Amino acid sequence: MSDEDATPKTAPKAPRRSPRRTTAATPAAQPAGAAPAAEAGGLHRRYLDEVAPAMRREFGYANPLQIPRLDKVVVNIGLGEAIQNAKALDAAVGDLTQITGQKPIVTKAKRSIAQFRLRTGMPIGAKVTLRGQRMYDFLERTMRLALPRIRDFRGISRNSFDGRGNFSLGLREQLVYPEIDYDKIDRLRGMEISIVTTAKTDEEGLKLLQLLGMPFQAS
Repeated sequence: MSDEDATPKTAPKAPRRSPRRTTAATPAAQPAGAAPAAEAGGLHRRYLDEVAPAMRREFGYANPLQIPRLDKVVVNIGLGEAIQNAKALDAAVGDLTQITGQKPIVTKAKRSIAQFRLRTGMPIGAKVTLRGQRMYDFLERTMRLALPRIRDFRGISRNSFDGRGNFSLGLREQLVYPEIDYDKIDRLRGMEISIVTTAKTDEEGLKLLQLLGMPFQAS
């Protein structure tokens, strides 16, 4: 036997194969700015599951990103009394914090008005801007808890749209929110709620809010 025959022969190595890549399922398209479905809850979940599909069917949007959605909600309290009573500002800030769950910013006068003894930079109100899930939670509490507590409530007027799908709502007192204790307030204060949407027209904005549950007056 030759030395060549005695040498053990090794089998040829099999070519290495790259690991198989698994592709995750593509999630369903959601409107721009929407939170992940796992994080959505309450009114936000209703928008994703019911409102957005209904809007797309009715208006025939070709792209899911065209579907109108809520952008932000701004809650504002004007405080002309703060010129004479500095404590009124603290009380209004406290009320807004309890109602919205977010600390408001103090709005200040941009110009002086002598007849009202108003000087530039003086505090004249408080404002909160809500976005995301906190916005949906506040709007849900407003529609389901606060508005039904208004005496002789018969629905919200449809005439407060601005021509671009945004809606403003005025409340005469903060007591309609259950977070406010009557025995702990110094006085009744009204507030303005501005609902900003991505709708292009008032018709789209009205339909969006109707589907979300805003109790408008019958046309």
